[in-house]
Amino acid sequence: MGRRKVEIKRIENKSSRQVTFCKRRNGLMEKARQLSILCESSVALIIISATGRLYSFSSAWPRSSVVMN
Repeated sequence: MGRRKVEIKRIENKSSRQVTFCKRRNGLMEKARQLSILCESSVALIIISATGRLYSFSSAWPRSSVVMN
């Protein structure tokens, strides 16, 4: 069995959209962490929300080595 094509559309309910964003953000950060461990590589992730809030992840140590302009 193949996968069906998923229709991508905007979530109109603001509360539901925020919950979905938080879940996806956390999932993406977890995947970045796993990738850095499994591949023994440096990973940097920058996420900006719809409200303009900045979220970042860096597997490099010290974390200040990631430059954000």
